[in-house]
Amino acid sequence: MTLEKPSPCKVNLLLNILGKRPDGFHALETVFHPVNLCDHISFARTATGVALTCSEPSLPTDATNLVHRAASKFLETAKISAGVRLHLEKKIPMAAGLGGGSGNAATTLLGLNELFDRPLSVDQLHAIAATLGSDVNFFLQSQPALATGRGENISPVAAFPALRGASFLLIHPGFGISTPWAYRELARFPAALNGTPGRAQQLISLLQTAPLPAAAPEFYNSLEAPALDKYPVLALYQEFLRAHGAPVALMSGSGSTTFAIFPTAATAEAAVEKFKSQFGTTCWTAIVPV
Repeated sequence: MTLEKPSPCKVNLLLNILGKRPDGFHALETVFHPVNLCDHISFARTATGVALTCSEPSLPTDATNLVHRAASKFLETAKISAGVRLHLEKKIPMAAGLGGGSGNAATTLLGLNELFDRPLSVDQLHAIAATLGSDVNFFLQSQPALATGRGENISPVAAFPALRGASFLLIHPGFGISTPWAYRELARFPAALNGTPGRAQQLISLLQTAPLPAAAPEFYNSLEAPALDKYPVLALYQEFLRAHGAPVALMSGSGSTTFAIFPTAATAEAAVEKFKSQFGTTCWTAIVPV
């Protein structure tokens, strides 16, 4: 039996860091939104072990890869002696703040659970996901969500009326930003490191009850403080996108992707053409309906 599954990415509509925890992680509240831009993973049973191949040559395929780690953890937890062969077809930029790797890990868990006739419960899958990375749990479900703790506590929410009919414009500048670097650098920005709790729920409430322009001022990302300080071109992208019709332009996660929300796909398409005229065509761009 073989199986193939899409592996979507995400943006953070809000990422509010609430300080450093005693265990070294950062406490946070974030609002995740799924983005229907996908890698693809194929699965096949084998006699033993985990074998991974990938379309992206620069991505390791050994036990340092999240897909490989997720597969090994799944087989171990489910006490399955058989093995699996996986192939990862990459479309989502890496080190981009879009959660591509985390989504790959979650999709691996879901795919293997299907491939082996669901030996693990949802709670068991979440327990494995929490050991793999802070964003992985979000991708075990498909709705927007509030995440707390270090990102592993997921509370799904209904689709936001304020985003109905809108489109995401994603812009990756051609360089990545290291997540550990971004968190380390927060120490230089005390206000961003020690945010005020409650901002995530405030944004969720506005997106459920108000039009997008009213909610726009509440979109926020603590990690922009170090990222935009080092890479001011990202701030220029945001200014340009707001000036060309986007009520919201923000960095996703630890970057380096900028996302903008446009009221329609047509307004996003017009803006991206103007963006290319202004900044050139070297950036990766994608327009994805919300």
